[in-house]
Amino acid sequence: MKRLALALALILSPIGSMNLGTASASSSVFQSGSAVYYGGRAARGTVMTAAHRSLPFGTWVRVTHSGTGRSVDVMVNDRGPFGNSRRIIDLSRAAAASLGMLGQGVAPVTLRILSRP
Repeated sequence: MKRLALALALILSPIGSMNLGTASASSSVFQSGSAVYYGGRAARGTVMTAAHRSLPFGTWVRVTHSGTGRSVDVMVNDRGPFGNSRRIIDLSRAAAASLGMLGQGVAPVTLRILSRP
């Protein structure tokens, strides 16, 4: 019984609900760098999705184009980008179009975490 009470206390305490090492939902910039867009199978063309190296699948991220201020909310459903360490996120074609970066191919962006799975 004492173990159950201790477990509940830890779960319900502020320490149990802290999100250590990451930005809280939409409070601050999680990461800055370059975004690219891709047309792979996981991109699904018309869906607002993205690939990120470390964020869990199902995480929603707000991507803001640093040059224009335009933003789009995407769900992480793939891994990448690989090969260039300055590129932090691969966007689906639809997400890239919303940011107005199709002509550029690469754009400076900031990421804010909206929600985690």
